[in-house]
Amino acid sequence: MASNAGDSNATIECAEDGPYIVKGCDRLVDAAGAALATRKLMALCRCGGSAKKPFCDGTHAKIGFSGARVADGSEGRRESYLGKAITIHDNRAICAHAGVCTDRLSSVWRMNEEPWIDADGASVEAIMEVIRACPSGALSYSVDGAEGMSPAAEPVIRVSKDGPYHVTGGVELADAAWGEGASRDRYTLCRCGASKNKPFCDGSHWDVGFKDGGG
Repeated sequence: MASNAGDSNATIECAEDGPYIVKGCDRLVDAAGAALATRKLMALCRCGGSAKKPFCDGTHAKIGFSGARVADGSEGRRESYLGKAITIHDNRAICAHAGVCTDRLSSVWRMNEEPWIDADGASVEAIMEVIRACPSGALSYSVDGAEGMSPAAEPVIRVSKDGPYHVTGGVELADAAWGEGASRDRYTLCRCGASKNKPFCDGSHWDVGFKDGGG
């Protein structure tokens, strides 16, 4: 989805086999939206092993964490589902499996059906609302051939419960291998250490039973 956010000076860099180095983002919140202490320069855990989550405590070095992306990129293509009034785009490779789409609008995102997306299954407005709530940016849409715009937002990193970092507001992610159609304005970053599509979440936290110890 195209971005409509203002310019942000916030950046995230992936230290080699180490944490996320965050600069210039002064809004770090927990799963409930409560503010966490921030600094101009922060190191956030991405190996899944820190005892001070979400902050890095050096555990990545002790456990031999690898930040390498092992997915070959072949699944990073965007599929389009054409409806009468809206086209829904979907990139499965960057889906964090948060369940926003299937939980909120099961008439459109239909589990165990083919095709699994029915772009005529609800009103255009309802579909847009759900797509804008997708934390990973895997979902986007077009109307009359024009890509939808992300609403303007301030840079925020949200530490989801037992899941990835939800990044919104146009925080620049350095040196990322972006999938086709992937949003630069909102995306999810792995923090369990198990994603095959690092630094992006691919839902592996569900498979490994990741727990962050938070509320």
